Amino acid sequence: MSTAKINRKETHSHHFDSMEHEYEAGKQGVWLFMATEIMMFGGLFVGYFIYRFMFPEHYMMGGDSLNWQLGALNTVVLLVSSFTMAQAVTETMKGNNKKAFNLVVITTICAAIFMVVKYFEYTAKISHGMFPAEGFWNMKEAFAYAVDHLRSDAGFDPSTLDPKNLRLFYVLYFAMTGLHGIHIVIGIGLMFWLMKRLKNDEFNTKYYTAVEGVGLYWHIVDVIWIFLFPLMYLI
Repeated sequence: MSTAKINRKETHSHHFDSMEHEYEAGKQGVWLFMATEIMMFGGLFVGYFIYRFMFPEHYMMGGDSLNWQLGALNTVVLLVSSFTMAQAVTETMKGNNKKAFNLVVITTICAAIFMVVKYFEYTAKISHGMFPAEGFWNMKEAFAYAVDHLRSDAGFDPSTLDPKNLRLFYVLYFAMTGLHGIHIVIGIGLMFWLMKRLKNDEFNTKYYTAVEGVGLYWHIVDVIWIFLFPLMYLI
């Protein structure tokens, strides 16, 4: 094992005053990026609440048409991945790159499982005409499917509703979960980048900024899903 690789980050880059300055600047940059992510999803959540207030019955129908068991499975998978990612950061801070590597591998597997589950969930919805794009959207079939899966104690007669308004739910569903899925895929790419660097022993007790940054990103992605799951699938 090369000592040069382990100690490659013993000094700070020339445009920083110290290693502490470089570390804090990197961490601040990650948090600023996370703030933009929160604002982006925040706008979508605002849209969700506005339209849910305007069309509560349609949103209940849309939510009941989703497979909450698959959503719950993905929630558990992401919670496990959040734990393993946090442990990977801790092990990297201790200088245990091998353990951190294994934990990042587990996190990546969890992320892949999430996307596989999402694939089956999306294909099922598309097969019932629920994808709200021209050529895919089938209002009659989508509405009939939603009526068939509506809870028995809904408290309203779906035959009195305008089927066209149901499309709004699926627009937000695919937009919000799809955007979240893109972030999962980006996270998988970042995990592979970390695995390569961990395997090369590029981190140590003094330098682990990249691992911590990816960890923060992954936790934000997980937290967003924690809000998406109940709002889309349960309420």
